Amino acid sequence: MRVAVVAGPDPGHAFPAIALCLRLIEAGDEPVLFTSPRWFDAARDAGIAVRRLKGLAPRPQDDDGDAGARIHQRAAHISTEILPDLSAMLPELVVSDVLTAGGGMAAERLGVPWVELSPHPLYLPSKALPPIGSGLEPGEGIRGRVRDGVLRALTARAVARGERQRGAARADVGLPVRDPGPDARLIATLPALEVPRPDWPDNARIVGPLLWEPTGEHLALPPGDEPLVMVAPSTAQTGVGDLAAGALEALDGCGVRVAISMLDTPPANLPPWATAGLGRQDELLRHAAVVVGGGGHGLLAKTLLAGVPIVTVPGGGDQWELANRAVRQGSSRLVRPFSAETLRAEVRTVLAEPSYRRAAAAAAATANGLDDPVQVCHRVLDRARAN
Repeated sequence: MRVAVVAGPDPGHAFPAIALCLRLIEAGDEPVLFTSPRWFDAARDAGIAVRRLKGLAPRPQDDDGDAGARIHQRAAHISTEILPDLSAMLPELVVSDVLTAGGGMAAERLGVPWVELSPHPLYLPSKALPPIGSGLEPGEGIRGRVRDGVLRALTARAVARGERQRGAARADVGLPVRDPGPDARLIATLPALEVPRPDWPDNARIVGPLLWEPTGEHLALPPGDEPLVMVAPSTAQTGVGDLAAGALEALDGCGVRVAISMLDTPPANLPPWATAGLGRQDELLRHAAVVVGGGGHGLLAKTLLAGVPIVTVPGGGDQWELANRAVRQGSSRLVRPFSAETLRAEVRTVLAEPSYRRAAAAAAATANGLDDPVQVCHRVLDRARAN
């Protein structure tokens, strides 16, 4: 099966796409990854064919202050930009990241079935949940249901506006205004981070986190036998700024060792009880007693899969939503707004209370028996061929 996998450059979206490509290769399929050149060398080293995802650069007419316009108009533009390269590879299936909707539009324009990859829980609006991003637990009783209904009504105008913008963008590239949606949705998360809903889409399958390490190197651990705190600053633009420096200040004198895992340049003049740099996070998690991170889905899922509790310091985007879900599940404490004193207290709480590690292990156990994303893709193609 020839598969085009389309994802933007953000690590939270590019890494799951790379992980899916590797799963496809293991199954004997032929994926081609359309993404930013930032990840070309790493993907090629892993044996993945790559193409540049054209159309990512902002245009003069783009309004980045309008999220709907940014997503939908740029998606239509990307679909036009990648159409020649996509058609040249003759894909039988397209897998498009949920934020890189241009891949799905391009597949529609080619008449090729496509699958949406969500590297996080399902974020579609629901008739029974508070709006995604609120961080709220679904309301209980009459008051709770009324609260959720009011919140949904308050966001309904924005949702409708986004749907109109998507329809207009589709019409601009010759597609029907009404979006039929993907043939299947890969929800690459842990069931422990999902919220039950009565309107779960029939074509959505939870396939577990799709994780990939951008390096084979191991980060050296600080000497000693004190508990290890792994700090992983957010890779998202919406993350809390300089979490590395803040964590070092907070944990000074706490009787712990600190390993800061980061893609960017590590801080200078580290204390002897800390180390920092690029290293395999799965290896660090084998030694970690607790993780401090921004609450992005990739780190959160990786941490819980390892059975390690986490203290989240969420920024914007979906980090607030995810952090609150982890808190309700019992595997996390939440720090917002950030202060060194609060972070220090929450790390000490998690280290002292075994229930957080037990909850993380319970979250990891929910990954058993999930759908295989490759098999989901094969079933989509089989149905398309049968029709």
